[in-house]
Order: sequence, then C-alpha cells, then structure tokens
Amino acid sequence: MAAYVLRRVLLMIPTLFGIMLLTFVVVQFTPGGPIEQILAEIKGTAVGATDRFGGGGEVQGNATGQGQGAPASTTSTYRGAQGLDPKFIADLERQFGFDRPPVERFLTMMWNYLRFDFGESYFRRRPVVDLVIEKMPVSISLGLWTTLITYLISIPLGIRKAVADGSRFDVWTSAVIIVGYAIPSFLFAIMLIILFAGGEYLDLFPLRGLVSDDWAQMSWPARILDYLWHLVLPVTAMVIGAFATLTMLTKNSFLDEINKAYVVTARSKGLDERSVLYGHIFRNAMLIVIAGFPSAFIGVLFTGALLIEVIFSLDGLGLLGWEAAINRDYPVMFATLYFFTLLGLILGLLGDIMYTIIDPRIDFEAREA
Repeated sequence: MAAYVLRRVLLMIPTLFGIMLLTFVVVQFTPGGPIEQILAEIKGTAVGATDRFGGGGEVQGNATGQGQGAPASTTSTYRGAQGLDPKFIADLERQFGFDRPPVERFLTMMWNYLRFDFGESYFRRRPVVDLVIEKMPVSISLGLWTTLITYLISIPLGIRKAVADGSRFDVWTSAVIIVGYAIPSFLFAIMLIILFAGGEYLDLFPLRGLVSDDWAQMSWPARILDYLWHLVLPVTAMVIGAFATLTMLTKNSFLDEINKAYVVTARSKGLDERSVLYGHIFRNAMLIVIAGFPSAFIGVLFTGALLIEVIFSLDGLGLLGWEAAINRDYPVMFATLYFFTLLGLILGLLGDIMYTIIDPRIDFEAREA
C-alpha cells in the first residue's frame, strides 16, 4: 500500500500542473482582463460583482502577474484605452505584472504556489489566504452538515428500499426522490424563504448570515442554537437535491449483494434477516458509499453552493470565486483553483485508503501490477 500511495502522490504533481496550465492558457484568450476592468472603472462603464476597490483607493498589483495581459508597446489592444496616456497603461501593466511574458508569469506563479505563497487580491488589497480563511467557515458549515445529513437520510432509506424492493413503500419513496432531485436547490431555497422566512406565510427562520448580529454577546449554548437555526433553511435546500443519488446508490448496492452465494449460505445456516443484512451484506454493500465520503464532501463543499450562498446572504467560498471570476481577480481565481484541486486530489487518495480500511481484501498494488 505504501508504494501505491507514493505513486499517487507523485502523480498529483503533473495532474495539478496540467490543470493550472490549461486554466492559465484559457485565461489568456478570455476578454476583459483586470486592466480592462480598471479602464472601465475609470470611464464609469464597469459592471462587477462587488466594489472591487474595497472602499476606494489605489489598485494594488500582484507580483505573480497571473492572467491576461499585453506588453506596454501594444496598449491599443486594451478595450477602453483610447484617449489615455500610454505611460499610464504601461504603469498598470507593470503594477499587475503583465509587462512580463506569459511563460515567465506562469512559472513564477507556480513557484510561489509550491511555497504556498498565493499573493494578494488585485482589487481587495488583502492576501488571498486571509480571504479564503475568512470565507471557509461558511462553506465548511454548508458542506459538512449537508454531507452528514445526506448520509444519515440516504443510507437507512436506501437499505429500507432494497429490503422492500417493489413494494408500495419503494414506489412512493422513489417518486418523492425523483421530485426532490428534479427541483433545483435554488428554487427549493426560494420556496423555503416564502414559506418559513418572512415571505407570504411564516417567519420562523432567519434569512441572512450564518449567525445573528449579536452572536458575540450570546452565551455559548445560545451561540450554538443560533448557528444551527441559521443553517436550517440553506442546508435543507442543499440536502433535498443531494440525497437522491446516494439513496439509489445505497439501494442498488444492497440489491447487488442480497442474492449472492454468501448471503444464501448465511440464510441456510439459520441466521435471521437482521443478522444477514447487517452482519454480512452491510459491509460489502456499503463499501462504495462509505469510501466515497471524502469526495462527496469536497463536491458539496466547493460546488453547487453559489446560488444558496447568494439567496441566503452567506459570504462563502462559492460567492468569493464567482466575484473573482466576474471581477477578473486572477490571484483569487488561480490560488483557489490550486488549493481546491490539491485538496480534491488528496481526498481522492484518502478515499482509496478508506476502501482498504473497510475491506482489507482490496489491494490496489496487486491490481496495478
């Protein structure tokens, strides 16, 4: 197993490098880089996700110089540069690092990232690491609670559906699952707000933020309750579309195992159904489901939460990434891509390790040989 882990770790290096390189190349051909954003701001035609200057002040450059740019001798290629002093455009290029060739910018960026030096945001004038740490609690809260609740609902429901396959319970729960899966999470979130958050009907749950404004003055029990109270609606909206796939995966995994020879043998020895189900079938059937927990968590944590964060005014990583893309804040874009890709690769490896922990008969080294 140690040799397999070492090979997977070494494989992460070209994988991460290739993803960053591909994204960097695509960005070079994407119109509307940060300099164009500055020029549009100067001329009053900018349309951004947020106040990019963070309350005003001079825009600060970034030493890594990620993203799109052109040499100072071709400043006419920037949209909105007409009528402006070429020296001003050259100063902007130098400030953002775009006066250097793309290859140099990319290699400098990767060298800094290998040392976990992610630079500063172009427009927020803050270190990228500080921004990510600031937004992380919101995304971790949504991702962790959504994943845990999804597993707590889907696994028992999937087992029950497998045992009662073809029954009325199976048919009706399948219909509910299909409806829940078909409704987009953001639409369900709006429905929850209308019903329970001061819309047309009840006003039971808070609508904004992860905690109340006076959270710091509360006692610790009150803080915990306030935090959980704020999570009810957004987590419910995310769970409703997430549990369908896991429920059906659990059901199908159990159905695949129920009629195998070892189950028939266990029954022939006189074991009751509960012992057969949880003593023999469960371990094999749940292998894929449990071992996939790390990847499921990372998927919920960093994908699909953007609209939920916007609807419930939760300032998390999804909203940060969207604002960075709209505002062409390349340090935030590339740094978060690097960090989350690396985290995803590590969690993928942890998933494989969990396979061997749950079932020692699995040997990845023998399979590769």
